[in-house]
Amino acid sequence: MLVETSLETETPQVLPVSVAAVIVNYGTAELVVQCLDSLQETRNECDHLQVYVVDNASSDNSVEEIQAAISERGWSEWVELLCAPSNGGFAFGNNVGIRRALAGDDPSMGAVWLLNSDTIVRRGALESLLQALETHPQAGIVGSRLEDRDGTSQRSAFRFQTIGREWARGLNLGLWFKLFPGAEVAPVQVDQEYETDWLAGASMLIRREVIDDTGLLDEGYFLYYEEVDYCLRAARQNWRTVYVPTSRVVHLVGQSSGVTSRDADHRRLPKYWYESRARFFTQNYGKMSRILADISWLTGHLLYRGRCFLQRKPITFPKYMVRDFVRFNFWWPSRVG
Repeated sequence: MLVETSLETETPQVLPVSVAAVIVNYGTAELVVQCLDSLQETRNECDHLQVYVVDNASSDNSVEEIQAAISERGWSEWVELLCAPSNGGFAFGNNVGIRRALAGDDPSMGAVWLLNSDTIVRRGALESLLQALETHPQAGIVGSRLEDRDGTSQRSAFRFQTIGREWARGLNLGLWFKLFPGAEVAPVQVDQEYETDWLAGASMLIRREVIDDTGLLDEGYFLYYEEVDYCLRAARQNWRTVYVPTSRVVHLVGQSSGVTSRDADHRRLPKYWYESRARFFTQNYGKMSRILADISWLTGHLLYRGRCFLQRKPITFPKYMVRDFVRFNFWWPSRVG
């Protein structure tokens, strides 16, 4: 398993390659246009930047609004709008764009950049990612420092979920993480490049050779855990994943999905979150490991709730999480095939 380690750096140079960026949209046309607008200055940070916006069969006027913006602002030279036949999820939409990029006639296309629709790209973000690929030949996936509009850093580099870490996540005890810092899935980030297990998919650059070795994203994930799964699959092909804090991207947390937004009042998690989690454990560690991970999380979480009751502290987890966790993992098992 990969662990966070500092990386030796050399004098970097921007890779002389074309980059294909993929942005998946579902009912967020205004955010997509804002993201595209932020990418205009990014175009000179590589030989050529081609952006593929994939509309996942939005039920509103997203296609018309995005196409109008592309035409009116003269973006048609570097932005192409693709319409997916159905809303097959985040991995599905990204794969539509990746397939289009791989089928193009640009032999210098050397990397695919996955961007959330709710991102605003800072100047130099792509250049820093490309420099990281150039400096670290074994780095197959590199990701940005995600931040709020005011520059406050968000956690975007993580450790793989394991049975032990699921117990610690359910327990949610600060003292435990101090005693066993490796138990935390989302460790405090440092302001330097380092190797990590996986990165948030809101801004993730994938070397083309990784796609050749690893394949496309697993479309069995509707939303969530697809980037965790992909980084693990790439690691098993001996590719490293690197966090690059000099690449700065604003992430308007949860605005593309509405699930993880900070003002969501601990919003109830949808069924597909539990399905994705179950699929990740089953696909990568086996059914028995998944069952043990479920028991570990639930045991730790019940202890957490007991502590909150005794200390009269509020519950900080999403609403109905115990009920839904039991329902989808024990009483009515989630679809994982």
